[in-house]
Amino acid sequence: MADGQGRAHRYAVIMAGGIGSRFWPQSRRRLPKQLLAINGRHTLLQDTARRLRGAVRPTNILVVAPRELVVPIRRQLATLPRANVLVEPSARGTAACLAFAVAQIARRDPQALVAVLAADHVIADVAGFRRSLDTAFEIAASERSLVTFGIRPTAAETGFGYIEVGAAVRRRAPRVYWAARFVEKPDAPTAQSFLASGRHLWNSGMFVWRADVFLDAVRRHAPRIARVVDGFARRGGAVAARRAYARLPPLPVDVAVMERAERVAVVAATFDWSDVGSWAAMPGLWGTDAAGNATRGNALLLECRGTVVYGGTRLLAVLGVDDLIIVDSPDAVLVCPRSRAQDVRRVVAALARGRGRHLC
Repeated sequence: MADGQGRAHRYAVIMAGGIGSRFWPQSRRRLPKQLLAINGRHTLLQDTARRLRGAVRPTNILVVAPRELVVPIRRQLATLPRANVLVEPSARGTAACLAFAVAQIARRDPQALVAVLAADHVIADVAGFRRSLDTAFEIAASERSLVTFGIRPTAAETGFGYIEVGAAVRRRAPRVYWAARFVEKPDAPTAQSFLASGRHLWNSGMFVWRADVFLDAVRRHAPRIARVVDGFARRGGAVAARRAYARLPPLPVDVAVMERAERVAVVAATFDWSDVGSWAAMPGLWGTDAAGNATRGNALLLECRGTVVYGGTRLLAVLGVDDLIIVDSPDAVLVCPRSRAQDVRRVVAALARGRGRHLC
């Protein structure tokens, strides 16, 4: 698939939904994490699209997102054809979202090979990412398999899914294996055993597949989703399909399809990767000072250790605290222990239930 004709059939879907609730108060419903420049000059969405340069033609990159994000997405990706921003009918999980998007690509190009990326991942080694992506496209084409990317674990993380790998498909780097088993968010002892085994990789949530192979897998393992998505192609069926789509169970594609599919290959990625899951991930992206503090913006830290500070336009002075997250925005401030970074979503949920809905 390295020639020009092969690349003509390569597509990419960037999933840009979600509200990034763990990045409140910077991330909001109408300007969520993926549309923010958390890690540099460009937004996470822009960086995701830039990583595809040379691997997928710009006209073959599609973004799927809710309607309220269409305008800012088109503003941030100004060269993207307007028709390449797909409006998901409603938020019903990645299984329905990807079936919806891939079906539209398949109608455009029955020979399509489709890469699926999240809009909010950070990958610094772009060359390594492209090598792994090329390999995934080749395996998806030659093996007629669904392909996912596995990340070599560096810690016993309990917040990630894992993939146990089996027999090798390709032994030269980047190596490719058949997936033996998916395990979602194990407890701490199990995660520690996975780290020690050398046979388990983090599930990155990035995929490559032939459009027809994926849609066949959806029809087999998630027939209700397949029937609803097929309804969008029928003349006069779009209104009924949108109503049926809204009633679908909100399933992730891993649960609905990948864990049940017979042929799933795993590219053991050689590039760095972060899913930027919460403010606690920032030290690994921003770097730290000698005391382990990570800062951005207008902040002054004195006698602090292990603290993450995101300052705004006003000075944020922090004195004598350890292991906190402090985030300043024009209308809200977050303060919490680093160990509770995952619980920031509870603040957003509380605001949505109460009188602070405008802050979500």
